[in-house]
Amino acid sequence: MHDEARLTEAGAAALAAEALRHVANGQIIGLGTGQAASAFVRALGQRVAGGLDVRGLATSEATAALARGLGIKLVTPDDVEVIDLDVDGADEVDPRGDLIKGYGGALLREKVVAHLARRFVVLVGGEKLVPVLGSRGRLPVEVVPFAATPCRRRLEALGYPAERRMAAGTPVVTDNGNRLLDCRVGPIADPAALDATLRAIPGVVGTGLFVGMKPTVLVWDGARCRTLRPESPD
Repeated sequence: MHDEARLTEAGAAALAAEALRHVANGQIIGLGTGQAASAFVRALGQRVAGGLDVRGLATSEATAALARGLGIKLVTPDDVEVIDLDVDGADEVDPRGDLIKGYGGALLREKVVAHLARRFVVLVGGEKLVPVLGSRGRLPVEVVPFAATPCRRRLEALGYPAERRMAAGTPVVTDNGNRLLDCRVGPIADPAALDATLRAIPGVVGTGLFVGMKPTVLVWDGARCRTLRPESPD
């Protein structure tokens, strides 16, 4: 994908404005994590300041802090059985609308919130569109700390060597107190089957594969927003 399709601040703002078209008064809205999702939260905060009455369900502590600072009322999964809308980003989007997420580290909470939503809207720059999932060579997996090393060994045995995600020389800790492993992958022929295989490893609590969720994908192509029309499965 050409560099001009990479998501700029202006592109993120344009996607956020388009996503706001799906928002209605009184809704409960999932608030995603990352550049595009944060732009949406900021745009939503402006609408709230203008009188819009909504509540948010944040996918990370960072997003929760941003939302609170903007005056957006928050709920937790304990408070709701379903939410109206979830707006988030993605790291890869294939032609069917399946996703890889988790480069920002919030994949497990993002998946929980997305599954609670009646409608899932994904905001991306055009560089995130791939012909097949795995094209960027990385798949995040969240694991419990006790099992981090056994999980790494098992992933490598399956052909997916993984590295612990580190920051400033120490392992990254998710908002759930877990660790992140970044698997090296190639094109994934069957994302649903791989997701099931990896989640069956004791200690794995989630993968970055978001399959079969049928999101509305809004894409910034460098000049305008467009809606991805997912292909039907063969």
